[in-house]
Amino acid sequence: MEPLRIVAIGGGTGLSTLLHGLKRYAQHPQEAEITAVVTVSDDGGSSGRLRRDFEVLPPGDIRNCMVALSEDEGLLAKLFQYRFSGGKGLKGHSFGNLFLTALTNLTGDFAQAVKVSSEVLASLGRIYPATEANVILEAELENGRIVTGESKISKSRSPIKWVRLRPRVCKPLPETLEAIERADLITFGPGSLFTSVIPNVLVQGIPQAIRRSRALKSYFVNLMWQPGETIGFRASDHVAALNRHAGGNLIDVAVVNTRSITRHQRRKYAAEEAHSVMNDVDRLSAMGLQVVAADLLAEGEIVRHDSRVAAEIAMDLARRGREKRRKIRVLGEK
Repeated sequence: MEPLRIVAIGGGTGLSTLLHGLKRYAQHPQEAEITAVVTVSDDGGSSGRLRRDFEVLPPGDIRNCMVALSEDEGLLAKLFQYRFSGGKGLKGHSFGNLFLTALTNLTGDFAQAVKVSSEVLASLGRIYPATEANVILEAELENGRIVTGESKISKSRSPIKWVRLRPRVCKPLPETLEAIERADLITFGPGSLFTSVIPNVLVQGIPQAIRRSRALKSYFVNLMWQPGETIGFRASDHVAALNRHAGGNLIDVAVVNTRSITRHQRRKYAAEEAHSVMNDVDRLSAMGLQVVAADLLAEGEIVRHDSRVAAEIAMDLARRGREKRRKIRVLGEK
């Protein structure tokens, strides 16, 4: 049996949460083969400072994915996540970000630096930046304003109409396209819709490769509205925005949460006027999507996906994707 091949696309904490759950399957090479495709448009915090100072791609989201897939969650993984609390020029930087930046300058290639760093951490999967181009995210708001930079876009108060990359034409790594072609399952999310998920399908060639792929394509719908990005969004609005930016339908399956947010959790988000995403299942079905509903809410004060449950669903969808590919192959042979 060949391992189930999963390509997980996104960024931020949402993608690393899913990868952390998938790691236990990737520990058995015959069970799962994981590839992460990560957005590289971050311009805030430590990543933004390193971009400006060294003209490297933002390492933060990549670092989180490497740690999430790290076989050893001991001292080395903690070292990569260590953030300096003081020191002139060091305060706010994480060790992993500095390591990736230094390795990029040594090798002259960010993707190679990611590969070597993943080997150092014994990461159980492959991690690719969505593009090696030094891209900037730009948003057109409903009020007509143009906002440049991911950190500013996520703070906007007017609804987002479109997001674009600058430069407009940027290409993915050949390895990314190969992984998409061979995948049994391609997942999007969870994560910030306009600043973590959609930027990946703005890279020339990625949405076209996904449509050509025989894999099953799924979207893990966010649990909450996100201020500055998705206030008022239903589940179907998330999928529609992704499809619109990708230039056509991409998604076969929407994965939605069934568990109610607790009263204590709601109070935490009340100041931002953020509420649970409504699962408009009828609308999703009318869009031609299958709906997978499950208790996806993790324990704790912060509203986030349960990595174990999300990974179990991803593995089940990958099995369905493998069967879909097998049927297509059989029909083609006939």
